[in-house]
Amino acid sequence: MAVTSAPRIVLACVTWANGDLAVLGASGAGATLPTAALGASQPPADAADALARRTLGRVPAWRSQVGVLREDDGLSIVYAAVVASGTDAVAEFQWRPVPRGGGAASLRAALVHLRERIDREPVAFRLLGPTFTLSDLQQVYELLLERRLHKASFRRSLMAAHLIEPTDAWRSEGRGRPAQLFRYAPRRRRGVQRAVRFDLLG
Repeated sequence: MAVTSAPRIVLACVTWANGDLAVLGASGAGATLPTAALGASQPPADAADALARRTLGRVPAWRSQVGVLREDDGLSIVYAAVVASGTDAVAEFQWRPVPRGGGAASLRAALVHLRERIDREPVAFRLLGPTFTLSDLQQVYELLLERRLHKASFRRSLMAAHLIEPTDAWRSEGRGRPAQLFRYAPRRRRGVQRAVRFDLLG
């Protein structure tokens, strides 16, 4: 009879770097996702937070359990997390571009999980810093959704959802006029937070 090993925690932590999505992986050729054994009486969420502190130095502002995957070497409880662009990793881990097609099964599952929650939770905003341009935000949405969005339609939908507010700061983006910086500041209407309607965007 095969011996089943104890479940492990796998953390798929994603950020936005150099205009693309990047995932945290172990340094070296393997570039495996951070993993940790799950203690017999340890809640998975606590184990995921401990793993995040070991690899990032802190718990991400947004993280969510993806599910349980059965892999060749046992069961993996996968957590997806996102952190702001520019977040450092500890010495034995580094940010790497997300492979085409998502790479390993746990990472593919995490990316699907992020995509499914992008219109209900502030996933895209947590990949950015405290302030950002609308072009930055649209690029992040497009990377997560894996499709292009119509610029004007995206901005109209974004404003209609009341998720952002302008700041007094501007940023030069090469030739042309500077771009205004915005911040994530969702407004609630009748107790329900609105979302960007991606089904209406081209």
